[in-house]
Amino acid sequence: MPPSLPHSLPDLQHAVLDGDFGPRPAELTVTSAFWLHHTTRLADSAVTYRNRYLLMRSGDAFGACSFEGDEVAADFCADASGQTLDALLRHDAPAVRVAALDAYLGRVRPHRTDPEAEPVLLPTGTPEERARARDAAVAGLLDIAPGAKVALIGVVNPLVAAIRERGGVPLPCDFQLRATHWGDPVTDDMTQVLAAADAVVATGMTLGNGSFDPILEHCRKHALPLTVYAQTGSAVARAFLGAGVTALSAEPFPFSQFSADTTVLYRYRAERA
Repeated sequence: MPPSLPHSLPDLQHAVLDGDFGPRPAELTVTSAFWLHHTTRLADSAVTYRNRYLLMRSGDAFGACSFEGDEVAADFCADASGQTLDALLRHDAPAVRVAALDAYLGRVRPHRTDPEAEPVLLPTGTPEERARARDAAVAGLLDIAPGAKVALIGVVNPLVAAIRERGGVPLPCDFQLRATHWGDPVTDDMTQVLAAADAVVATGMTLGNGSFDPILEHCRKHALPLTVYAQTGSAVARAFLGAGVTALSAEPFPFSQFSADTTVLYRYRAERA
């Protein structure tokens, strides 16, 4: 019998620890762990994106989670390799738990063999070309009516443009940016944009900073479509398809910004009732 749909991250974590999704995490170990501090400024942008990622490999899968500040020290990785996913799923740091959960779910159900996934090739090219291709793939998941207000939680400028091109009104929210490429003000108050939204687009980074569950609950309560674009926790977000998440762009490691060669992301759509 397939596991029941989770209603929150802790709900999913407990189900995985109980073995509802496959082998118990105590049976699976982390082969390697690494910590990345990455910055990007595209040629046509005045914005420098700053991201830190924790990554873990277990079997043929990588788990990933972005994090803020000093939540995970670089020397955490020195002792992470060889630990069980069970131990890391119980860690105090949310980023560690999400990365371990992502590694587990990506291992027991790889994106590359998931029959529900639509593979999208991101072409060989410059950072700008690959970023545009990635954001176009995400935008292709949007299904909004003209005039719809779309909360964009985690601002990526091409998604602001894509929402407008589809006749929507973007409501941008981000913890780092204060304005879009076009000068639109960006709030850091998620509740403000959610309250006004007819649809929501959210980054997978919300999985690691504690905002995913409130977004999920709001969208379920108000029957709002929720599209997630995820490098962080791409397999974690997939577990919520049909349980609040209506569409997903899943980009497991290696992420598009770390390669100039062709890579793949996977698009999912929840089955309509």
